[in-house]
Amino acid sequence: MGNEMNGEPIIFDTRDGQELRINMISPWLKEYFGSGEREGRSLKIAKLSLDGGFTCPNRDGSKGFGGCCFCSESGSGDMASTTAEGVQQATQRQIELLSHKWPKEKYDLKYIAYFQNHTNTYGSVEKMRVLFEAALEVPGVEGLAVATRSDCISHEVLELLEELNKKTLLWVELGLQTIHKETAEKMNLCHEPADYRETVGRLAGAGIRIVTHLILGLPGETREMMLKSVSEVCRPLSGREGEYIFGLKLHMLNVVRGSRMAVIYPDYVPFETMEDYIDLLIEALEIIPPEITMHRISGDAPRSTLIAPAWSYRKRAILNSIHREMRVRNTWQGRLYEGSAADQYGISIVNSL
Repeated sequence: MGNEMNGEPIIFDTRDGQELRINMISPWLKEYFGSGEREGRSLKIAKLSLDGGFTCPNRDGSKGFGGCCFCSESGSGDMASTTAEGVQQATQRQIELLSHKWPKEKYDLKYIAYFQNHTNTYGSVEKMRVLFEAALEVPGVEGLAVATRSDCISHEVLELLEELNKKTLLWVELGLQTIHKETAEKMNLCHEPADYRETVGRLAGAGIRIVTHLILGLPGETREMMLKSVSEVCRPLSGREGEYIFGLKLHMLNVVRGSRMAVIYPDYVPFETMEDYIDLLIEALEIIPPEITMHRISGDAPRSTLIAPAWSYRKRAILNSIHREMRVRNTWQGRLYEGSAADQYGISIVNSL
């Protein structure tokens, strides 16, 4: 990979006085869209959370009922704007909500339309086309992120994604959460880990970027089990040595009001302290290839609905502590990836089923 082999840390970004030892998506996006000052303004790329009105196969009875145990009623998109009155209106509403954080006078703003709630490739392909294309027509929207499940990418959906991928920056977010079947069943995911590997192959074959979601702290999972999930999704793509999924989201489980978790595990606390989570996260980052962009390393729910961990709403404090601890330990993303250090956690999804 480079200087990690001689013990020198990889510093992924040094802008703004930073010393990022994690390959975060924000610097990648700045490079993609062109970094630097424009008319005295800083470049900022923000995601606009949208609720496209989709459901999930484990909610409507196709595969199950009730949804994933950790999901809220909104389908893990509590901050999203609904598109019921029109996708362009919802997109503009999200832009307005973010305007106080990044005023146009100081920032050159670009946006990624993020269809977040539930399963956004489950339903009518024509509905998907209308929603996705309408969002891309909003001024300033330069890309598209689509959250879905690996068992909901039909041939027709893949054709639509391929078409969109030729027009704009696109990535597909796959909610895997865990590679362990016993956990998947307990959490009512209603999909097989093997679905994930097959879908990753089809998306990668079509040249579509993939971002995988994993949740740390699911009930019954040991530290070793969580690291196995991380290691598995970080393996090179089949037949593409040296090529990996585009991105990864790691976040601690949030137990929220309105979820089945709150009923089934009312006293469950995924991580007792912020330090416990940070320690595990850093161990996971060390076995993640440096090429993979990190789209999330924390996880926060609205404070009004959060049950546990009680501290997880402190997103900025968590992120600052992670970056600081990486420097203290003189470690970085991918430090232990090459060789047996990563393989000790590795198992094959296909061979284990």
